[in-house]
Amino acid sequence: MKIGDKIQGVITGIQPYGAFVELENQTRGLIHISEIKTGFVENIHDILKVGQKVLVQVVDYDEFTGKASLSLRTLEEEKQAIPRRHRFTNERNKIGFAPLGKQLPHWISEAKEFLKDKKEEN
Repeated sequence: MKIGDKIQGVITGIQPYGAFVELENQTRGLIHISEIKTGFVENIHDILKVGQKVLVQVVDYDEFTGKASLSLRTLEEEKQAIPRRHRFTNERNKIGFAPLGKQLPHWISEAKEFLKDKKEEN
């Protein structure tokens, strides 16, 4: 098991701070209350039930104790990802600062004229 793996599991216990999960590879893990869903979770029992099968993502894994930190929230956010739409731009032409460079002499002369006029007024 490694960080980022998506694994099936069964909720074995629920506490105010999170839910315990028995994973299919016989590893135990905890879904912290902050990793259950995006936003505020008032009551875990409204979202999860003991015996419920869940697909979770491994957020952290301690090889020494064999325990995993799990998340449902990261999978929820994956589903809501907005696909990038095609835009008609000249983005593929890597022009960088060239348009600004072309305007720079014009801007400098404008600024000099402005300062010259201000100096004459005073």
